[in-house]
Amino acid sequence: MATIYQRTPKLIAQLPEVQEAIWERTFEIAARAEELLVAHRYEGIAQVDIAKGDIDAYVVLEDTNVTNASGGANSAASIEFGRNGYNVQVVNDQGEVVSEYTVAPAEGLHILEDASRLPRKQRPVHVAKTVKIKASKFYRNRSGGRG
Repeated sequence: MATIYQRTPKLIAQLPEVQEAIWERTFEIAARAEELLVAHRYEGIAQVDIAKGDIDAYVVLEDTNVTNASGGANSAASIEFGRNGYNVQVVNDQGEVVSEYTVAPAEGLHILEDASRLPRKQRPVHVAKTVKIKASKFYRNRSGGRG
């Protein structure tokens, strides 16, 4: 019976041939992802990037913009998996509702899943929630969410 030592998988993963294969596969996935993203992009600043770890490499979908950058948020999850619809109430400084509208749900594009040929994951459907925002913030940021 063969004995596999604890460090053996890491040693194999660090071999130049294995690292080359990982990098090649990552580049292929990134190229397909970029092609899929460009086919769907009509506005926005979403982009596909490659990140290299100690052993693994990653294909990353990023969409940081002015409206979400301050909190370190990234809209890539909504692009990939979609989002549920929700209701918005715009309130003034006294808390009175001055305007209401509904943001429609959006189907995910599944760019990374399709590019890597993984099965698609569906987000669970939730009941529409209501979000309140201050009128001063609402009227200042009416650029469609892109900055």
